[in-house]
Amino acid sequence: MRRHLIVTIVVLFLILGTSAPSWAAAADSHPFSIRDMLAMDRISDMQVSPDGKWIVFNVRETDLAANRGRTDLWLVGTDGQGLRRLTNNPAADFSGRWSSCGKCIFFLSTRSGSAQVWRIKVDGGEAQQVTKFPLDVGGLIVSPDGANIAVTMEVFPGMSVEATDKKLDDVANRQATGRIYDKLFVRHWDTWSDGRRSHLFVLPKQGGQAKDLMPAMDADTPHKPFGGTEEIAFTSDGKGLVFTAPGMGKDEAWSTDMDLFYVPIDGSQASKCLTDANKAWDTTPVFSPDGKTLAYLAMARPGYEADRFRIVLKDWPDGKERVLAEAWDFSVNAFGWSEDGAKILATAGNKGQTSLFSIDVKTGEVKTIVEKGTVNGFAPAAGRIAFERHTLLSPVDIYSVKPDGSDEKAVTSINSAKVAAARLGEPEQFSFKGWNNETVYCYIVKPVDFDPARKYPVAFLIHGGPQGSFGNDFHYRWNPQAYAGAGYAAVMVDFHGSTGYGQAFCDSIRGDWGGKPLVDLQKGLEAALKRYPWMDGTRVGALGASFGGYMINWIAGAWPDRFKCLISHDGNLDERAAYFDTEELWFPEWDHVGTPWGNPQGYEKHNPVNLVKNWKTPMLVVHGGQDFRVVETQGLSTFNALQRKGIPSKFLYFPDENHWVLKPANSILWHETVIGWLDQWLK
Repeated sequence: MRRHLIVTIVVLFLILGTSAPSWAAAADSHPFSIRDMLAMDRISDMQVSPDGKWIVFNVRETDLAANRGRTDLWLVGTDGQGLRRLTNNPAADFSGRWSSCGKCIFFLSTRSGSAQVWRIKVDGGEAQQVTKFPLDVGGLIVSPDGANIAVTMEVFPGMSVEATDKKLDDVANRQATGRIYDKLFVRHWDTWSDGRRSHLFVLPKQGGQAKDLMPAMDADTPHKPFGGTEEIAFTSDGKGLVFTAPGMGKDEAWSTDMDLFYVPIDGSQASKCLTDANKAWDTTPVFSPDGKTLAYLAMARPGYEADRFRIVLKDWPDGKERVLAEAWDFSVNAFGWSEDGAKILATAGNKGQTSLFSIDVKTGEVKTIVEKGTVNGFAPAAGRIAFERHTLLSPVDIYSVKPDGSDEKAVTSINSAKVAAARLGEPEQFSFKGWNNETVYCYIVKPVDFDPARKYPVAFLIHGGPQGSFGNDFHYRWNPQAYAGAGYAAVMVDFHGSTGYGQAFCDSIRGDWGGKPLVDLQKGLEAALKRYPWMDGTRVGALGASFGGYMINWIAGAWPDRFKCLISHDGNLDERAAYFDTEELWFPEWDHVGTPWGNPQGYEKHNPVNLVKNWKTPMLVVHGGQDFRVVETQGLSTFNALQRKGIPSKFLYFPDENHWVLKPANSILWHETVIGWLDQWLK
């Protein structure tokens, strides 16, 4: 009984965003570790029922023995009552979507051996299979009138589902394995191209023949590799679809020109481009409740993937367009309409948080609804707003709040016992004067069981991007609590180039990767050590991935005397060579201001390979064999240089991982190796 009381108290403190008292944390608990991180059940993709009373959502459990995750659908009332597992199959069940009547849920499942559409009644019973395509279904949307569903499948342009399946069999059975390419992408993220495209299909809700609505388009919807069904929307009358796809042509690998297209569901007309005038990124179509306005996100600058996403309102179908709240210097992550259509709800980075905002459609007035933490999914729910949130102290749970931001309540607490069982480090955010005396923000997480009389080693974490952030979130790859649980102080600077601090701050490092960010990191570490005297400045290790890995390689030569050890994960050693190895060419062309042959100085100005002569710090190098964004030879090159110079070094290689380390057993090995490297040099 006493333990249950303690768990309840600790969870209450976590929800409030404050640290639990030491007497509560000490009982029946242990320091947070990678196994605690993997043990957390991951909530995602919440969908509110048409009447606003229920929420269906994914819960992913990690099976360490099987070295994989398992996903099921769960239900809970928006008032927090009636929590239950809706599906319980060893296969993956995910992407639950409500029927228009609210009595059934369509979802995707692999229980038939491939990903297909299934349907289950909310009040129980066995799930029924809706589709039996020879190809996997990638995405699922239900029409507002309930008559049809839309799905995505990968087909060869101009070929049917059946013809695509036959061609794949023919290719698999032939003896020659070579492929011929005449345009990019040859490979993207972690996958080699075989000519297929993700196309949009529509079919009756009960199943049957599916119609390809973009048969001749050599383009993907959603866009690869990270697009989802938020890039597709039925019109309010259910008679058409608006979807996002890249502008067709051979410039796809160096263009960010994503467009919105409209197509009638009967396929009587070819897809019509709605945003051809904007050569930058257009995406995420959402219709107003009355169907009279199409809202979508748009960037303004072609070629720049981290430009500010603005909300555009278009009178449907052929009316005027206007940008909502142009003066609001936030880049929108996701958005939707309020129940009455008078406001837009939106999330955006906000000084280390991802906050939920309300924007008046007429006036553009912006109000903050939920400020702290990282808000993911959200939706109106019977006079309230349901939302997913995670923080540095807790993984995702579902909450609800009144539209004015008051009366916040927890809807789920699925991980409460697991969170309470693992002692966490206390987070704190502060600001300091960085490059050019401009304000820069930093998070620290104190070591677990913090004692101010002790001196603690420091794990100096550097985020990727560079247009990214180490904010108030619960990360499953770079979680500072893993270092706090191992006895380290974690320090994370959101240097110039980070998102959530205004577009000018994000833009400022174009052509200056090794300049402003390095100054911010240097000043940020100095500010943290001065502010927190319990941090041991003589025992500091720096580590990062992607741009963070690049920065580790740059630090090794440009700041060689500061750290006891370094860890470089998926980082470029040679920016010039990396241009010719990578896939999304718009990224280096924007950040380094041109191509290597048009502006060679842009690639050599802050190129880590030019400072290898200064390297002296012990370094662990980590790389994935399926990483086609930062290719494995960059990691091998880094390790070669370290070994040739006689610098203590190790190389951790994952042949089956991409830019991220995702498999549970690999994640454990990664954390054990990384923390072991820190221990070797800092303890």
